[in-house]
Amino acid sequence: MDLSELRKEIDEIDAKLVELYEERMKVSSEIADYKIANGRKVFDKEREKEKIQTVKSLTHSEFNSIGIEELFSQIMSMSRKLQYQKLAQEGASLRLPFIPIKSLEKDKARVCYQGAEGAYSEAATVKFFGPTANAFHVGTFRDAFGALEDGNADYAVLPIENSTAGIVSEVYDLLTEYECYIVGEQIIDIKHCLMGVKGAKLEDIKTVYSHPQSLMQSQRFLADHASINQVSMKNNAFAAKKVAEDGDITQAAIASERAALVYGLDIIKEGINQAESNSTRFIVVTTQKVFLEGAKKVSLCLEIPHEAGALYHIMSHFIYNNLNMTKIESRPIEDRNWEYRFFIDFDGNLEDSSVKNALRGLREEAKMMKILGNY
Repeated sequence: MDLSELRKEIDEIDAKLVELYEERMKVSSEIADYKIANGRKVFDKEREKEKIQTVKSLTHSEFNSIGIEELFSQIMSMSRKLQYQKLAQEGASLRLPFIPIKSLEKDKARVCYQGAEGAYSEAATVKFFGPTANAFHVGTFRDAFGALEDGNADYAVLPIENSTAGIVSEVYDLLTEYECYIVGEQIIDIKHCLMGVKGAKLEDIKTVYSHPQSLMQSQRFLADHASINQVSMKNNAFAAKKVAEDGDITQAAIASERAALVYGLDIIKEGINQAESNSTRFIVVTTQKVFLEGAKKVSLCLEIPHEAGALYHIMSHFIYNNLNMTKIESRPIEDRNWEYRFFIDFDGNLEDSSVKNALRGLREEAKMMKILGNY
């Protein structure tokens, strides 16, 4: 047989496969009707495992066995998605414990942020809530979540990622530990300044204080002034405050322009961080399960089975529902070696049918799912 005849034979087989696939999906639809009528769950993991083993046993080579496992995993995945869709069409809407609201009560809110006056977190707070915000600062990220939990604050403003340094892993972990939810975000451009006491010049500086990330982001400048000793601090604003309190002309801080203003320091040199485009994304967190009616981004975290293909199948819910996933991060799960929790951002609103359909599938098939917010 020549190539054209072989391709013709393939086409005939493919036509039969399509016909059988559509016949199978018709039966899947009938199964969905039964499950709706009897209150049965769509995902039956043990049944699917048995089915995979059965069809694998019908093959005649290891290569085909692996291929059939992948093929039927996909077929059963599509069957589940059809059933989830039918559940929604039959009025079995996914009930989410989140309430849509028209606006956040910014004027009356008490807001906390980590750091001190002059920190980038304060700048994000002021930009989101306004210059008259009733705001206070705390020492650590955990303190901020604690203030929310204790009712001492209505909102907390926390950094979640930097465009050059990456994610703030502690904040990700705390979002899963506390019953808190994201209701907004604020992006702040980062422009590090070298600052000292009044009259200080670059040649006077022997020691510089700053957060480790700020020191890293300013390495090109600091490498050109290798004689300056670098000292890490918990927060840039704390560094500026220390320099102001010590009153030592040989000390400098790397912090924001606002920090220099707050602590009465002279800016020795502006923009010493090497990245021309450097920004930090801050999230606004509350204990209330609410979201703005026009919210366009959903954040969630997932724990999935520690087995081959698990993440692949989870991701298919976004593809099938035509949802644009904008970010995925992983964090190790404490006390469970080599297992990870996934954090995902995607475009959508919790009232969208496509979002509800995806969340229904994710909730049934993941070991754990938590919606972190819609904002």
